[in-house]
Amino acid sequence: MRQLVIAAVAATLSWGVGAAIAQHNHSHSDHSHSASPAPSSAHSEHAAPASDTREFVKFPEKLVEHTLANMRDHLLALQEIQEQLGLGRPDAAAKIAEARLGMSSLSLHGAHDVAKFMPKGMQDAGTAMHRAASQLAIVATDSGVTGDMKPVFSALANVTSACVGCHAGYRFK
Repeated sequence: MRQLVIAAVAATLSWGVGAAIAQHNHSHSDHSHSASPAPSSAHSEHAAPASDTREFVKFPEKLVEHTLANMRDHLLALQEIQEQLGLGRPDAAAKIAEARLGMSSLSLHGAHDVAKFMPKGMQDAGTAMHRAASQLAIVATDSGVTGDMKPVFSALANVTSACVGCHAGYRFK
């Protein structure tokens, strides 16, 4: 079971690094501040879209930088969660999930100040991510008792799915 967990974490991390590099290269070509849609599987390849059809969202410049910093911290939190799961520490992963991504993290991120500039769909995606992270925290804590990691990876996928959905639909102006 431990080997399965380590293999899953390694695959997730390697995909994440590849996506980050691709996004980094993409950002230099169009000066976009948001990620492009992720492939639906590690084996699929997509042609580059002819144009970026994501909705532009205009934030005050100070909030753009603040929000981008929050998103980078969200990515770091996801990496730390995966690391803790790979080390067999679901309780530590649960604490990170709730404190940094879950519903109790909203005041830490200044969500109230930022939400008023978001279209409804973007607000909904953010709320879905925070709720999914709180659910991940619960499931990860439970797995410390049951030893069943499958629900943890499913819950983690729900968190990242909300991130991918938002980045696929929106970008900053």
